[in-house]
Amino acid sequence: MTSLSSVLRRITGRIVKVRHYCAQTGSTLAILASLAIFPLSGCTSLAIGAGATAGVAALQERGFGGAVSDTTITAEIWQKFLSEDENLFRQIEIEVLEGEVLLAGRVENTGDELKAVELTWQVGGVNRVINEVEVGTGPSLMDSASDLLITTRIKTALMFDTDIYAINYSIETIDGTVHIMGIAQNEHERDLVVAHARGTSYVRRVVSHVRMKDDPERQRT
Repeated sequence: MTSLSSVLRRITGRIVKVRHYCAQTGSTLAILASLAIFPLSGCTSLAIGAGATAGVAALQERGFGGAVSDTTITAEIWQKFLSEDENLFRQIEIEVLEGEVLLAGRVENTGDELKAVELTWQVGGVNRVINEVEVGTGPSLMDSASDLLITTRIKTALMFDTDIYAINYSIETIDGTVHIMGIAQNEHERDLVVAHARGTSYVRRVVSHVRMKDDPERQRT
């Protein structure tokens, strides 16, 4: 874990990414624990929360097996990014839902963007890649802090809305653009989720990748 620790010192606020990497390099329990809603401090603590986290995963619309599979895919992509170029690991956010991978972030050149997509497709279980990576100058520390605040506010709003199964949604915010992945029980729930995102301060744009619970495409993934 020495090399990972050095990466962590250089990447402020990227605990979630390190958590996924720990999961990939650790035991099955660690992989399950990386599904936890709240960030944990290291690979050891990840394993401790595995039992409770497994229960959370089982409640998700994708089910326990789907959650574990998606987490494994995420961890393998992180490892490929970190092995190829630390900048890919640092600059690109990943969300995986039933084998569908969202890449979002900002890289310095087109070559990095194409490499990220290429590496993602090399991971087993990936059936679709949604490329939302932009090319240009990366966000400042202040921008990153604002994105984190936006994401936190949206997740909190979803949790307190009794008409939404918040456990089924993932939120990524990049430069004020909110990317939503999840499985909606119906159109009304999907519209509520998008409305919460759009109504959050400092949000510039909302991009929905939400699937419907009864979408026939889900049965073929």
